[in-house]
Amino acid sequence: MCKIKNHAHKNLKRLYCCQIFKCFIQACRKFLTMKHKDGKPILQHDKNSTKVPMAIMFVVLCGFSFYLGGIFCSEKEKFATNEVAKAVENPKEKAAIPAAGALQIKAVKFNECPADFQDYTPCTDPRRWRKFSLYRLSFMERHCPPVFEKKDCLVPPPDGYKLPIRWPKSKDECWYRNVPYDWINKQKSNQHWLKKEGEKFHFPGGGTMFPNGVSEYVDHMQALIPGMKDGTVRTAIDTGCGVASWGGDLLDRGILTVSLAPRDNHEAQVQFALERGIPAVLGIISTQRLPFPSSSFDMAHCSRCLIPWTEFGGIYLLEVHRILRPGGFWVLSGPPVNYENHWKGWNTTIEEQKSDYEKLQELLTSMCFKLYNKKDDIAVWQKLSDSSCYKKLESPDTYPPKCDDGTEPDSAWYTPIRPCVVVPDQKYKKIALKSLPKWPERLHTAPERVSDVRGGSDGAFKHDDSKWKTRAKHYKKLVPAIGTDKIRNVMDMNTLYGGFAAALIDAPLWVMNTVSSYSSNTLGVVYDRGLIGTYHDWCEAFSTYPRTYDLLHLDGLFTAESHRCEMKYVLLEMDRILRPNGYAIIRESSYFVDAVATLAKGMKWGCRKEETEYGVEQEKILICQKKLWYSSKQSSR
Repeated sequence: MCKIKNHAHKNLKRLYCCQIFKCFIQACRKFLTMKHKDGKPILQHDKNSTKVPMAIMFVVLCGFSFYLGGIFCSEKEKFATNEVAKAVENPKEKAAIPAAGALQIKAVKFNECPADFQDYTPCTDPRRWRKFSLYRLSFMERHCPPVFEKKDCLVPPPDGYKLPIRWPKSKDECWYRNVPYDWINKQKSNQHWLKKEGEKFHFPGGGTMFPNGVSEYVDHMQALIPGMKDGTVRTAIDTGCGVASWGGDLLDRGILTVSLAPRDNHEAQVQFALERGIPAVLGIISTQRLPFPSSSFDMAHCSRCLIPWTEFGGIYLLEVHRILRPGGFWVLSGPPVNYENHWKGWNTTIEEQKSDYEKLQELLTSMCFKLYNKKDDIAVWQKLSDSSCYKKLESPDTYPPKCDDGTEPDSAWYTPIRPCVVVPDQKYKKIALKSLPKWPERLHTAPERVSDVRGGSDGAFKHDDSKWKTRAKHYKKLVPAIGTDKIRNVMDMNTLYGGFAAALIDAPLWVMNTVSSYSSNTLGVVYDRGLIGTYHDWCEAFSTYPRTYDLLHLDGLFTAESHRCEMKYVLLEMDRILRPNGYAIIRESSYFVDAVATLAKGMKWGCRKEETEYGVEQEKILICQKKLWYSSKQSSR
């Protein structure tokens, strides 16, 4: 009896056909040698037999099968031997097959990048700005280099780089040589942003609109927004963040802020923020949506951030409206707020400032904002939750109109900003700020948006939450630095619901939760929990400076993205953003772990393979630590 093996590998279809022909040929041979009961061959002519025509036809088919079999099986030795060896698993060799050798990964020693690449940000590189438009400063947006221009070298630290000062001391000071930028010190020292003293930068907590210190400024703000005190407001975004003093102060008040600034003539606002241990990303409100879901932040803030809110039909305000959850607050200090007392210092006229304020108020009202509170230099507007205002946007003569172009509200990765209002989805009853549980209760409460995720449910959310508590406990055994002042800035490179961040909520750290722009959209769930994050595509560089994270964590990222993103460039990007002495926890299938370890050697990482908390054979954990090294090339700074 001919037995046909079941080859699941898609490349073995040809071999499978070959086996079918072999079986048919075997049947033909048996038929040709068959005899009647009288001992005569079955093909011997018998005029009384009705089986002869059928036998002749069968012989013809047999001959045809010999011909086809020769075509399909002529490369038997060349094709079958190699593929069968891959397809058939020997139980004793099963663990050895899906290793680095199967991926044919060879050890590579990566060269150093030039010394002037110490602050290299591939997708916001000033060297490439001249290639892009000046319109609405869009040249400052993400413009990643094509594949043939990607750098496969290791970004060096600045000359004299030291390991960062640890939290919470880092909030007030950092090493000058780690962020050696004199321009911002000379231009902003009179506003008390920062001050250079000896080998360190000190951060007095001042700002353009809070000369008496950021704490007093936030005290005034809390008086206007009581929800900042009782856990109602948990997440915030600061547009044009300076050195992130506002976000740093809010951390002490239980509010987690994403500080946002472009790579501009201040050179390193975001790098200063991250060096201090305060969450920040490179970004600008220009022509593309910010990489955040709709209805995500509880509060947005601009302190003389120089964004022309009333220009271009208020399109920048429309983007703030999109990312702010219903009931959320937009806070503005600086022009044109309190123009009656400040217009002389703004190099303008009182009439111009009055007109700007009235235009701003008109635009905000047309977008369904209401003036919530105002005192001295601070004005607060609130995004309306009820549907009555948004229904008015359906009128054909209304500006801005309701968005009805089919663009998803959460589509935010290289998606142009639309000149229309993204109306909150009325199917959500618990997405408004007043409907969410207060912090910290909301952290472990299943958000309403989890039901939109494929396979998502309250039960799945609770299971994920419990699973990460177990995993985090295991991680702390593998990396004892977790939970100490050695690890402050953390990134979960491909989170689902933010479970890893939630499990570490009591540690003195914060987590940037990254959701792939190609995976299920779960980032809204992350924000509903009171955590922060961003969309990203790991085939490209992340929007941050080099040496800004202490710990990178990934869970099956290469398994999910290796068909799109070359592993080498993902690892080089991890090396770029990881601080010296920083850690990477790489949770992957056994198939990828050894391959990653091989490439990591060429990046001057030390790695060790560990078992998962359950000790399963199919999955391993690679613990890596980046070594501190200095450039062998002369710096131009």
